[in-house]
Amino acid sequence: MTEEQKQPPQDENYVMAARREKLDKLRAAGNAYPNDFRRDTMAEFLHGSYGERDAASLEADATEFRVAGRLMAKRGQGKVSFVELQDQSGRIQLFVQQNALGEDAYNDFKTWDVGDIVGAAGTLMRTKAGELSLRVSRIQLLNKTLRPLPDKWAGLTDTEIRYRQRYVDLIVNPEVRKAFEKRGQTVRFIRNFLDSLGFQEVETPMLQPIPGGATARPFITHHNALDRELYLRIAPELYLKRLVVGGFEKVYEINRNFRNEGLSTRHNPEFTMLEFYQAYADYRDAMDLVETLVRDAAITVNGGGKLSYGGRDYDLERPFNRWTMKEAVARNNPDFDTAKADDREYLAAFCRKVGGDAKKDYGAGKLLTEIFEQTVEATLLDPTFITEYPTEVSPLARRSDANPDVTDRFEFFMGGREVANGFSELNDPDDQAGRFKAQVLAKDAGDDEAMVFDADYIRALEYGLPPTAGVGIGIDRLVMFLTDSASIRDVLLFPQMRPEA
Repeated sequence: MTEEQKQPPQDENYVMAARREKLDKLRAAGNAYPNDFRRDTMAEFLHGSYGERDAASLEADATEFRVAGRLMAKRGQGKVSFVELQDQSGRIQLFVQQNALGEDAYNDFKTWDVGDIVGAAGTLMRTKAGELSLRVSRIQLLNKTLRPLPDKWAGLTDTEIRYRQRYVDLIVNPEVRKAFEKRGQTVRFIRNFLDSLGFQEVETPMLQPIPGGATARPFITHHNALDRELYLRIAPELYLKRLVVGGFEKVYEINRNFRNEGLSTRHNPEFTMLEFYQAYADYRDAMDLVETLVRDAAITVNGGGKLSYGGRDYDLERPFNRWTMKEAVARNNPDFDTAKADDREYLAAFCRKVGGDAKKDYGAGKLLTEIFEQTVEATLLDPTFITEYPTEVSPLARRSDANPDVTDRFEFFMGGREVANGFSELNDPDDQAGRFKAQVLAKDAGDDEAMVFDADYIRALEYGLPPTAGVGIGIDRLVMFLTDSASIRDVLLFPQMRPEA
């Protein structure tokens, strides 16, 4: 047992002092951080290719393998030690003997600590307990770590520390790495899915002279050479639609958006969005595409459309619900009088009754949306499209031909959260200019999230935007659902955090 192992695990200062003393000795002896070891094998490959082989066949196979990773456990029995080595793919046991290494090398090895990074070479064997192991013929210390890993029994369970020190979280909680692997698989699937349909991936500006494409408060910065304010984008929408004007008839972008809003289990100031636009399509086509994309993403990432989220079972292989906003409000509020769904005074009173905001400048459409948000959103557990959003709250969406008070727009919900927003795009430059002006009036009246008038976008529309459908999907929220994660911080490698005390 090493001196470090004799100390209480919570005495981190003592542990670090002991490890630093070992590092000083390594420095004095030569290169303390060598970079001359090259591995040729991962733990997952060894288990997958040799996990079923018996002891005799392994002994007869003289193939040498070189592995490298972090020392996660170590136990010794005199001249024999067992090491648990962890690499990106998993763990493999190392069987280390003094006879194989030599007395001096073995004594050096015994001073190494859990958490150190090592490389080892050897042949495969089975221990008496039957565990597949690498019989080590050579082993090298590649990095003498200074900080100890969390106690293996208590683990790293404090969520605040997990988010702040994601590097430790990934080391000691293998399931966390799996969630982020699924995130990568989800993004790759989306790219392949859209590429197969003929969409072109593009990149649009992160720094924008006018924050547009959504109703949100932007982050503001200053460009010294131009001596002007610029904004971290809140959405790429207006630039992507400019590209449709220019002839990119199927276009998409997967990238970061930034909104100067609060922190919660659903919100982070920077987040990843997919936005795609398709000319000569409408919001119904977009809903069909979103339904297929979400279902196929689940099948690809999780192996099937049936999954569990938040302790509830979901079946994404069934057709998704499609309700208008008025229908959804009526379903959740038996006392709601649908005959008065356009009566502002009735809606204001109902809104106040359910705890919503009923400001004097809110029209009937905004009030109905408030009622929906207060009484319906959180109940939309099964995959559900809500359509016919009021024009008042949809400044970029095309008005319905059947009813100009609503738009050809939908929002998509799963697990009680909005995951996507889409609509038939407004391509009437005069109508768009009028709605921008209404947004400017709202901003002048104190609405910090209202849009700014974008004269260049109006000019682009005057060149002609074909009939177009567009969609934005929150990648983080989709991944939360696919990985059964309760908080957006569980699917962001480095979420924004409040300053440490």
